[in-house]
Amino acid sequence: MSGGLAVVIPTLDEAARIGARLAELAAMPGVDEVVVADGGSGDGTAELARAAGAHVVVARRGRGPQMNAGAAAARGAVLLFLHADATLPPDAPAWVARALADPAVVAGAFRIRTVADVRHPLAPFLRLADLRARLARLPYGDQALFVRRTAFDAVGGFPDQPLFEDVELARRLRRRGRIVTVPATVRVSGRRFLAHPIRAAVAMRLFPLLYRLGVPAERLARRYGNPR
Repeated sequence: MSGGLAVVIPTLDEAARIGARLAELAAMPGVDEVVVADGGSGDGTAELARAAGAHVVVARRGRGPQMNAGAAAARGAVLLFLHADATLPPDAPAWVARALADPAVVAGAFRIRTVADVRHPLAPFLRLADLRARLARLPYGDQALFVRRTAFDAVGGFPDQPLFEDVELARRLRRRGRIVTVPATVRVSGRRFLAHPIRAAVAMRLFPLLYRLGVPAERLARRYGNPR
């Protein structure tokens, strides 16, 4: 994995979580650089990230633009995009290196386990999110997508769209090589599902189908609202 592994974290008002994420990454052998791409947080997220030693860039709000800005600021030959509410396995860099040792592989992702931050009666339904990831042919962003920088640049990075920028990037990458899912698990907070369970369930089951059928991401976002 010549050139090192850069982790890019898009943030928006993640002061309660960014410290823990950065501490985990600082203790993880094989992570060479961390870039926090902040979308204009009002809760001190960017300041906390700088104090923890991360390279912080402020970008136009939106996951796609933020992750593109973070990638542009990073120096690594491999980029891993991590959500602020997701925890990598401690040996994540080793899994990334193992996957990319195959020159035919251009990108990959992890398995996912969605967990409740606190006790909640709907917590068992979080398995729906895990099932979605297992059944999908292409990885979603919460699976900690990693990609060779050369491939990322070749496809133009993330598209500027309000939803499914992760799926669209994976579609483009698949035309250039294999995308693999490694047998290691990222733990993701179920906070958004539990905050709006009906909307989240509809989004997980209906949105991907409509998008595959050709409904534009902008139309889905206007009609149903952003489920994030």
